[in-house]
Amino acid sequence: MSRVLIVGAGLTGSLCACLLRRELADRVQIVVWEKSRGAGGRMSTSRSPSNMSCTADLGAQYITSTPYYSKIHKIFYEELLQHDILKPLEATMEGMMLKDEASINYVTPSGMSSIVKHYLRESAGAEVFFGHHVTHVSRRGSGWEVCRKEGDIGSLLKDSERQKLEAVSYSSRFALGLFYKAGVQISVPWAAKYVSNNPCIRYIAIDDKKRNLVSDKFGPSVVVHTSVPFGLQHVEKTLEEMQPVILQELQKLMPELPEPENIKCQKWRYSQVTGSVADCPGQITLLSEPLLVCGGDAFTHSNFDGCVESALKVFQVLKSSL
Repeated sequence: MSRVLIVGAGLTGSLCACLLRRELADRVQIVVWEKSRGAGGRMSTSRSPSNMSCTADLGAQYITSTPYYSKIHKIFYEELLQHDILKPLEATMEGMMLKDEASINYVTPSGMSSIVKHYLRESAGAEVFFGHHVTHVSRRGSGWEVCRKEGDIGSLLKDSERQKLEAVSYSSRFALGLFYKAGVQISVPWAAKYVSNNPCIRYIAIDDKKRNLVSDKFGPSVVVHTSVPFGLQHVEKTLEEMQPVILQELQKLMPELPEPENIKCQKWRYSQVTGSVADCPGQITLLSEPLLVCGGDAFTHSNFDGCVESALKVFQVLKSSL
């Protein structure tokens, strides 16, 4: 039986695990290591420490399917819609601009992490370990030794591969999640809005309203994203430094906003890919024997379809070698 270790339980990694299980069944042993405490990556869903039913997506906010990707990734969209993981976005979004008016926007009623968790469930039998931060990969006989200690994979890279990977660029931003007690009302005419006249804040969402959630068992949640220029300017500052700054700007924009019960501040140092790996669509095979493949949105673009593209490319490489 072949063994595959997938590093990262984000969308690309979880879909790779799912595709391997569906295609190769019991012919492959799948292990997933994730450095965080839960699945999702930039599609993770945060929960209020006071009420686990009160949630907020601090990363990806909704999924936009263009006519092109609606066609070539039809099976993935249909599966998620059939399982009620995706729902059409029906709430009012102020200031949102679509490059293609025929595009369809989707939200996840149970949070963005529900997509990733679905694919991990579908990879039935895969061993998933959280809190596993991979820092060193080295050759060991005919296989690989993967460690959670100081080190890197630099010695495995050719100069050309290293240059391509180091050239990848990302935007950076901060995000806030504000969690409220049940019964609190936030009276605004929109579910989310893009802000154009603030030096700090670019986006605000009443997250439960955006996802069309109605319940008397938990309160609303508010998500705030800073602008990319603000994020890049302050990326080296701590969450403790930036949280009061963002809250002060939010107070200017929404002076009637109630006091939250809990607040979470998140730094997305690697928010979205602004420059992907050159000439490596979807993946790069660093070594064919033993196989070592890198994938993710750094090889495509930072959205649902970019991750699906990469997962499919990585899967094809794995399938052909197993």
